[in-house]
Amino acid sequence: MFHVVLTQTGPEWKDSLPLEGQSGWAEHAVFMDGLVDQRVVVLGGPLGEERRVVLAVEAESAEAIRSTLAADPWHQTHLVIEAIRPWTIRLDGRLR
Repeated sequence: MFHVVLTQTGPEWKDSLPLEGQSGWAEHAVFMDGLVDQRVVVLGGPLGEERRVVLAVEAESAEAIRSTLAADPWHQTHLVIEAIRPWTIRLDGRLR
């Protein structure tokens, strides 16, 4: 099942720094790349202003996602989960 995960910046996020300049960026990037390699995260990235991030995740439940993302070095410091919603995909241009 797919879910949409919406996060917002957390208390250690520095507005004056770009995404890659935030503390712990390298560790966070390795963690997220691992989730892509495991096919947990299908799509992801910051919305235009980089204060919110959207992830398309394949997982059994919101609880499973919360458990997985709790291991992220940025969990609760740079990114805070705002919402997790189930997503029924009816259109998928990647399959064409």
